[in-house]
Amino acid sequence: MKTLVSSLLAAGILASGTAFALADTIVIAPEQQRVIHEYVVKQNPAPVVLPSDTAVEVGTVVPDSVEIRQLEVPDMQVHYDYMVVNGQTVLVDPQTRKIVQIIH
Repeated sequence: MKTLVSSLLAAGILASGTAFALADTIVIAPEQQRVIHEYVVKQNPAPVVLPSDTAVEVGTVVPDSVEIRQLEVPDMQVHYDYMVVNGQTVLVDPQTRKIVQIIH
């Protein structure tokens, strides 16, 4: 019985850790990506040049010195900011400034 409880407890801890890791990554449906792309094209923001030590990848924290813009797209359930880097729209969590998705 102790082995079963220990196994269930370990599985629960592993599953919760996976959930936290997935929380940093979002997935925007293709239809919503099109809407976001059209919005960004219409806004025509200046491209952002990140410091050389800042990678453009999910989980990277964008330095405060880099300007990110509000993404004002209707029907978004969660609010994100964005920037354009190397021709890609990069979605950023406005509270943590972490990159959450890159739209190519």
